Amino acid sequence: MPVRRLRVLHVATLLTPDGAYGGPVRVATNQVRALRARGHDALLVAAATGFDELPTTWDGVPVVTFPAVRAAPGTGFAGLAAPSMVRWIRAHGTRADVAHVHLARDLVTLPAAVAWGRSGKPFVTQTHGMVMPSAHPLAAPLDALLTRRVVARASRSFALTPVEEAGLRTLFGPRVSVQRLVNGVPVRGQGERPSPDHHPEVLFLARLHPRKRPLAFVDAAARLAPRFPEARFRLVGPDEGEGPAVRERIAALPADVRARVAWEGALPPERTTDRLARASLYVLPSVDEPFPMSVLEAMSCGVPVVVTRTCGLAAPVSRAGAGEVVGEDVDDLTAAMARFLGSPRRAQDAGRRARDLVRTDYSMDAVTDALEHAYAR
Repeated sequence: MPVRRLRVLHVATLLTPDGAYGGPVRVATNQVRALRARGHDALLVAAATGFDELPTTWDGVPVVTFPAVRAAPGTGFAGLAAPSMVRWIRAHGTRADVAHVHLARDLVTLPAAVAWGRSGKPFVTQTHGMVMPSAHPLAAPLDALLTRRVVARASRSFALTPVEEAGLRTLFGPRVSVQRLVNGVPVRGQGERPSPDHHPEVLFLARLHPRKRPLAFVDAAARLAPRFPEARFRLVGPDEGEGPAVRERIAALPADVRARVAWEGALPPERTTDRLARASLYVLPSVDEPFPMSVLEAMSCGVPVVVTRTCGLAAPVSRAGAGEVVGEDVDDLTAAMARFLGSPRRAQDAGRRARDLVRTDYSMDAVTDALEHAYAR
């Protein structure tokens, strides 16, 4: 049965020129784009920083952005606030039928959700693995003050994985309405893939944060470069603490290796998929990664992936043969990368299976169906 045309307001934490906030914004953008393609009036609102002029479009979708201000020093994204967003939602945002809050323990999305809730209109939350039981000293008081109230009022809370669903129920009780919803990505056409035996490129595309383990990637590249003289190893992403160490580690490499290992810096989000499509192999050695969009996007381009066992996509990658799943040890990481570099056919076959996996299990059509039904209810 067709769903009537809806006005949907998506709320996210932060836009920056280099896409530093990562996956949640990417998910929100994909959802808004897909909803608009089906005729819904969908709009993204978010705080923003680092722009000369606040953007009104973002990766092809309309946005309303508000200056991010630092409310709590030394707390990263969680300490940002956007009071002008709250005022805008009270005055204008509730013209929408429903809100979809990409919720985190921060002072942007939580106050926005409270402001929306006062309108009496329905809203859903999607926490992207960011609201889980935590020993952080600010988590419990923030949950008591705001998070619990927001989740209790939400018509539905979307969770990526069984672990996230269990975490939400632990925090907010068994009566919280939780629905599983995977992230989806558009599947790129078959296109022309780079020749895997001519200067194959191994890519790390993520924030240079300790949890992402870019140094493990550099260490593996240092071991593999002498064995595979045609290969190139590239890191792409904004610095979030590991940048100086990455530069230092690369600078210490022998000259012939150093010429083939490089950190290219950050890319605007609208250019990352094309950058992934140029790679022969995508490697994300991060730990406890709930559901990395970069892995989905790489697979949608037909690029095989290497992820760790604690990645939320490890099981489907392994089942589909879309890449390799490894432990946290650099030896394991190096061996998996070597198997693909040493066998172009292996890489091609895994890349084909990766694209098929995304088309079957992580398409935007299935995600949009679920959103429409949740909103309509």
